[in-house]
Amino acid sequence: MTFEMTPLMYPLLFGGALLAGWIDSIAGGGGMVTIPLLLGVGVPPQMVLGTNKFQASFGSFTAARHYVREQVVPLPDAIPGIAFTLAGSALGTLAVQQIDPSVLNVVIPFLLLFIAAYMVFTPSLGAVQARPRTGRILFYALAGLALGFYDGFFGPGVGSFWAIAFVMGLGFDFTRATGYTKVMNFTSNIISFLVFVAGGYVLWLPGLVMAAGQIVGAGLGSAMAVTKGSSFIRPILIVAVVLTTLKLLSDRLF
Repeated sequence: MTFEMTPLMYPLLFGGALLAGWIDSIAGGGGMVTIPLLLGVGVPPQMVLGTNKFQASFGSFTAARHYVREQVVPLPDAIPGIAFTLAGSALGTLAVQQIDPSVLNVVIPFLLLFIAAYMVFTPSLGAVQARPRTGRILFYALAGLALGFYDGFFGPGVGSFWAIAFVMGLGFDFTRATGYTKVMNFTSNIISFLVFVAGGYVLWLPGLVMAAGQIVGAGLGSAMAVTKGSSFIRPILIVAVVLTTLKLLSDRLF
């Protein structure tokens, strides 16, 4: 399938992906920018998700690398989570080919609203490092399989679910939780991306233009998150959760 870009589309795609990469590296939800943008410039709907996963992988990798380099995420510590997330994502990607994921449109917005309300009414949540509530291997097995599956199967809001899981389960502050979240996001993105490539659902040129924007935006966002800390991440995360919820509800209602 061919897709012709006009010269004006290149800076538009780059700028939108830069903004999405910035948002996603801090709080998740970059797809709220990039998916409507791809549809808006005329990318065929069947190609949007594959192209979006392709360009988003660059942003999640850039952010994850920054958090690892700044020692927010000691990579050996995250390996069990990466392994379980890969397994969960593979299962979710297989399942979505058999089951209609739209059923989750009913449940996920309410879970996201609960997360937003809980963060608003629990100001101390994620402000500082706390004692873990569960062992790491058990946490990674449960969260990695469940959220990896969810990301491969459906996906919206997965970054918010991961961040809250790390805060609630392992007692991370929001800075550390966000760093680990981006490592897991990149892990699950790879599986989905490979499936879309195999199906021929990636437009390479628009995807590469957006990938460049993602790299810049994710680099800026992750640097700001590390420098400014949890007090900077928290309000952006709440806004991202609320906007994701509204987007899912509007998709269902309209």
